[in-house]
Amino acid sequence: MECIEFKAGVWSAAPTPFTKDGNIDSESIRRLTAHHLRLGLKGVFVCGSSGEGPWITPGMSKDVAETTVKAAAGRLKVAIQVTDNSSIRILDNIAQLADSGVDVVIMAAPFFQRNASQEYLKNMFLEVLDRSPLPVGFYHLGKFANTLIETETAIHLMDHPNLIMLKDSSGDMEVMKQFVAHAKTLDNPPLLLNGNEFDTVPYLQAGYDGVLFGGACFNGYMSNLILKAACDGDFAAAQSWQERMGEMMREIFGGEGFPYWLAAQKQVLVELGVFKTNRTLINYSLPPEGYKVIKAIIERETAFLLP
Repeated sequence: MECIEFKAGVWSAAPTPFTKDGNIDSESIRRLTAHHLRLGLKGVFVCGSSGEGPWITPGMSKDVAETTVKAAAGRLKVAIQVTDNSSIRILDNIAQLADSGVDVVIMAAPFFQRNASQEYLKNMFLEVLDRSPLPVGFYHLGKFANTLIETETAIHLMDHPNLIMLKDSSGDMEVMKQFVAHAKTLDNPPLLLNGNEFDTVPYLQAGYDGVLFGGACFNGYMSNLILKAACDGDFAAAQSWQERMGEMMREIFGGEGFPYWLAAQKQVLVELGVFKTNRTLINYSLPPEGYKVIKAIIERETAFLLP
């Protein structure tokens, strides 16, 4: 039986596959979509930071969106990043995607702002929410954002009827408590998704609706086991799965600071037969020992990586 407590389930902040010459690999996107379904995911967020959205062209982003939507065929919700430095640029990004078939567009703190007040930032986001032809999500990074978005600003956005989801990667328990408390005052609150894949259980205990993880393209089945245990009220089991998943990710990403991050994540998908290459457009590469670690982990965790 599906647990109604976590109606958003597990979402993947998906990596974008590239051919060796740096073009979008549409065939691998189709395989990735099938893989997400195999892992039991509810949705996919494309062209975010894990998807290298800030570094690819608008045309490439639309290609990723349309290919994913077609492959998902209604079986997965599809979201795409539209973050930019002003409301007119964000709205233009949305306009370019209006006929792509995506279900929701996601905005986050601007990549670049100088001395912007919270009032200005709040009004920028509200203009997007007012004018967007598509439902909108907000990605809250807290202190990790290039431009600080205060908790009160994000909470104000939750009141808007066109904001349907909020991903919280702040890693701040006080922020989590404030989001949950405010959501309880709303008739139709946005879905609250935890983005901290190393510390999921407290968010589920507090009342978040699901998770949106960069690693869900390979840890999605384990993430669902965490949600299932939490749904059953067995938070000790949920924490046990969390610790096992966290250790696996630390090994894959190369330990402290995650030096292999995206190249390693893509190599896992290569080894699983989903991607053709682990190429990234940003500065991540995988040393020889990284390949060995990934092969060993896949052998050890095959039941969860390829359920």
